[in-house]
Amino acid sequence: MLGARSVALVGASPRPGSFGERMIIEARRSSARMHLVNPRYDSIDGTACAPSLAALDEPVDLVLLGVPDAALLDELKSAADIGARSAVIFGSAHGATLRQAVTETAAAAGMAVCGAGCMGFVNNATGLRALGYLEPDPLPSGGVSLVTHSGSAFSTILRGGRGFGIRLAVSSGQELVTDTADYVDYITEDPDTTLIALLLETPRSIGRLRAGLRRAAQRDIPVVVLPVGHSPRGRAMVAAHSGALAGDTAGWRAFCADTGAIRVSDMAELVDTIELFESGRRRKAGSTGIATVHDSGAERALCADIAHDLAVDFAALADPTLAAIGELLDEGLVPGNPLDVWGTGADTRELFGGCLQAVVNDPAVAVTALAVDLVTEFDDDTAYADAVLDVAATSPAPLAVLTSVPSAIDPDTAKRLRNNGIPVLEGTRSGIAALGHLACWPLPMRHEVPQLDAQRAQRWAANMAEPGWDAPRAFTLLADYGIPVTRSCPAHDVTAALAAAVTVGYPVALKTLGAAHKSDVAGVVLDITDPGSLRRAYEDMAGRLGSDVSIDAMAPAGVEISLGAVRDDNFGPLVVVAAGGTLVELLADRAVAYPPISRETALALLRSLRTAPLLAGWRGAPPVDMDALADVVVGFSQLAIELGEHIEAVEANPVIASATGVVAVDALVIPRQKMA
Repeated sequence: MLGARSVALVGASPRPGSFGERMIIEARRSSARMHLVNPRYDSIDGTACAPSLAALDEPVDLVLLGVPDAALLDELKSAADIGARSAVIFGSAHGATLRQAVTETAAAAGMAVCGAGCMGFVNNATGLRALGYLEPDPLPSGGVSLVTHSGSAFSTILRGGRGFGIRLAVSSGQELVTDTADYVDYITEDPDTTLIALLLETPRSIGRLRAGLRRAAQRDIPVVVLPVGHSPRGRAMVAAHSGALAGDTAGWRAFCADTGAIRVSDMAELVDTIELFESGRRRKAGSTGIATVHDSGAERALCADIAHDLAVDFAALADPTLAAIGELLDEGLVPGNPLDVWGTGADTRELFGGCLQAVVNDPAVAVTALAVDLVTEFDDDTAYADAVLDVAATSPAPLAVLTSVPSAIDPDTAKRLRNNGIPVLEGTRSGIAALGHLACWPLPMRHEVPQLDAQRAQRWAANMAEPGWDAPRAFTLLADYGIPVTRSCPAHDVTAALAAAVTVGYPVALKTLGAAHKSDVAGVVLDITDPGSLRRAYEDMAGRLGSDVSIDAMAPAGVEISLGAVRDDNFGPLVVVAAGGTLVELLADRAVAYPPISRETALALLRSLRTAPLLAGWRGAPPVDMDALADVVVGFSQLAIELGEHIEAVEANPVIASATGVVAVDALVIPRQKMA
């Protein structure tokens, strides 16, 4: 598909402004041989037009289907019948029945299909243009390979006039047949791709996509991912738009962390990040943060505020660097990072150039930006651009210009900088985010190899289909994965409850087995110290919530953590670490990661929580046993590996962590319901 040498245009038309005319215009710009198909015409502008695909005089590699939904399936079948190996479906293919028929037809014929609901694609390396909409010609050539579910984003990036060129650009649409994982497999085999950019609503073929992005990371190809539709309203919009389920924020965060991909938040950050990386300059070994040089004190403070919000670190400049800057600054200005250079305005080129040179030479600085608005200078002053280019000519260090208002940028100055390899970042927030991405790249990527206890996995997988997953039974599962659990006995009447308390040992906790969220229904009574109190508590709870309860040993005081394994509809099995107890939903303080997870990764997840200071000892409290808590996270990781396809969720909430160890005091297992 992406290397087609002959293309048939079904629905070609001479009518001005029509979709069929646009297909012809783009096909004439393309490297592939063009064949027109429309029974209404014998020829179009001097080019023969066949009445059907079957009437073509040679085989074709690719068929562009510019036809309404009513004719789509028949034309796709015709393409399959003549041996075409690929197609582009521009229309929406509305309705589940039609989409399924398209998928089945293509699969039976072994066809690759771009779309439905797409703009097509451009292979700029070969000159192939398979488009139904007019895009720039020529398209700037470079190393960026783009795959986007959004057609509008496809055109915006191609028409944006930014400082990078395109290798391959695919508007993949609904991905009824060929998906992003397929495109990434193709891209990672291309030695001239220098960056992969993905705008994704729905993660499909997640295992292959994950492997493809990890392969890109191993080959030092940056991957920038813009996920959309992760909010509740956004997810509903994606479902309505494409009939697919979007990924949520936590899932995308875990996916990008696992694959070494850079996750961005909007289009501005996406294109700023692409442009910065495509300058080809990379940070020095050992450098840790960004540096910015300003001509405005207020904008310097704004830059510092935004960097703080984004958790982007400024490098701590070395004393020799500060001394060198101090010798250049006008009186009253203080060397530092971020740096305000504007004083009298004299000798701007030399002053800013000298300060930039000192900063980029500092061993702690990963990437430097001259943060000026780059407005049109009515006195034709070019000092800012000159200063940046002076430094770039003598240093390979990453260097950019950071602006604040895109509409105020002087286009000629920006073009001059970009033509000389200097990125122009068009927005303070998006630009600082991009600087932070480059300062941290390559991102750390875990390489743990999963270990499988096949007998244990088989045993519990068989048990998952059985009913009756109450807390005591869930404790048995957790214990088999090395997770410490409280002593617990089920009881179904008051006599059994009293006997269980003797077995467990007073004081005990009484918990209903009739509700998943026990605290919400007053289904937990703690610190019961004697049989009389237990009898009264049981009779009250049984009357309200049913006779089935558990009698549990009391746990020592400590910090409540929620730990678990879930199966995400898009991303598969994930491990969840969160602030626990009754406030778990309210606090929404959680970290999510792909298994397998090492102890080091488990500790990093725990320390990433906003409530992590409680674990370290808050206001005089003793710190918890972090190694023991990390071992529990690793236990859930192993459970996720072995049983991830058989569960919807396994949760221990709370796990009580203290200085003497950890213990799960409540547990929930939700087996996955198999489709009939």
